[in-house]
Amino acid sequence: MKRYLFLWHRWLGIALCLFMAMWFFSGVVMVYVGYPKLTSREHLAHLPPLALENCCVALSSMTADAEGALQTVRLTSLRGEPHYVLTFAGGERQVVNARDGARVKSISPAQALQAAQQFAPHTPMQAQGLIDEDAWTHSRGLDTERPLYRVQLQDPEQRLLYISSQTGAVVRDATANERLWNWVGTWIHWLYPLRGNWLQPAWHNTVVYLSLAATVMALLGMLLGVMRWRGKRRYRNGSHSPYQGMGRWHHLVGLGAGGLLVTWVFSGLMSMNPWSVFSPAVPLDTRAYAGGALVPERVGQSPAQLLQRFQRSGLIPVELVWRQVAGEALVVAQDAEGATRVSLGGGPVLERVPTAVLERAAAAVWPAEPPHMQWLNDYDFYYYPRTEHSMLGHLAKPLPMLRVAYPDAAQTWLHIDPYTGEILSQAGTGRRVSRVLFALLHSWDWLPLLQNRPLWDVLMVGFSLGGLIISVTGVVLGWRRLRRKAGARASQRARASRWSTSSG
Repeated sequence: MKRYLFLWHRWLGIALCLFMAMWFFSGVVMVYVGYPKLTSREHLAHLPPLALENCCVALSSMTADAEGALQTVRLTSLRGEPHYVLTFAGGERQVVNARDGARVKSISPAQALQAAQQFAPHTPMQAQGLIDEDAWTHSRGLDTERPLYRVQLQDPEQRLLYISSQTGAVVRDATANERLWNWVGTWIHWLYPLRGNWLQPAWHNTVVYLSLAATVMALLGMLLGVMRWRGKRRYRNGSHSPYQGMGRWHHLVGLGAGGLLVTWVFSGLMSMNPWSVFSPAVPLDTRAYAGGALVPERVGQSPAQLLQRFQRSGLIPVELVWRQVAGEALVVAQDAEGATRVSLGGGPVLERVPTAVLERAAAAVWPAEPPHMQWLNDYDFYYYPRTEHSMLGHLAKPLPMLRVAYPDAAQTWLHIDPYTGEILSQAGTGRRVSRVLFALLHSWDWLPLLQNRPLWDVLMVGFSLGGLIISVTGVVLGWRRLRRKAGARASQRARASRWSTSSG
């Protein structure tokens, strides 16, 4: 039996150690440089203030021909002009020029350049055409924006901008530094050479089954490493390990860091939500949170009047968002720095949505039984911020925050932002288990470490180097094994050839 364990570990290692080395090296890069994204902070910082002049056509004139209930309206600047972006139930969007009410059905190359000029005024730039997907736009969150116009800026950071052909909004930027490091970071860590081409259907399963095989290999290595270690006695070579040279490095570092190697590979597998193990069978239906379709006219004030009120409160809006909460129309204003103000039903300008309104909306989601509501004033194990470049670090994590726990089958939690009235996230039991098996084990998302950098960095990078040593030594040992096998076969063929010659 022991022989078969060695054989399984050896041949899995020969097949997978190069992937392991690649994953550990790229993982260290990803600690400091994440996959390109356009964060909310960047989006708002590149928007001009909404102007009062010629603003704006009535919202009621734009929803008559839409299919589905109106969910949100966003007044923003696209290509230097104010536009409404209307979102309906079912995902339909409409983009309307807020000055003349003209429907925007598609974006031309010239309009894409105008969008880039709004993002980076007075910057030389060059259009690079229309693309569906490239190395920096694999995110599924961009699917509703495709195809994308790509524009190269001649700024100090050599940014690539990607503009939605559906709305004319800049939806992604990628600096030269991000692109350079991502070739040896996210691009190889997530096997992105398999994305955006004819191999796309195989990408998910390839990552899942490579990670599963690597987990088995690492577990076998830990088991065999312990079996081959002599604690009180020594081998003839005077060591507790029977191996020499590269084999001893592989054995000793494997015993020291192999446990973390196992957890990292296994948690990488969990990041893929294999076989949908973390997905609820029936997601919580949150439609009742809004209390019906949005009716912007219930605000009772025009966009120009609202802009004036927010400006008088000390906020210079770059975006206005209408949404409905508990049956009441809510307008949220944001400035270029991300600060917010709200007005409920055209009432006074407030810093936050009234607590009673949020709790009434949350209770309407599950009227059969009152949910448990908790206001968080500090971050905890399930709600915490990450650095902006990390995978989910661009998502807002304001405080205080309302957490609502429902008694549905998945024991769902909603996290609600009191500054905007938006549901930030929905997490059932599966998502909370994923938080442990992926985020905690893979990224060490634990507040005592995240709040005490560079301790987190030292541990992450140090143990990653241990995993890299295990993987590289495994590559060398595997290569040597294959060379010996090839040499032995060549010798056998040569002897057979000489024997046949002499026999003849």
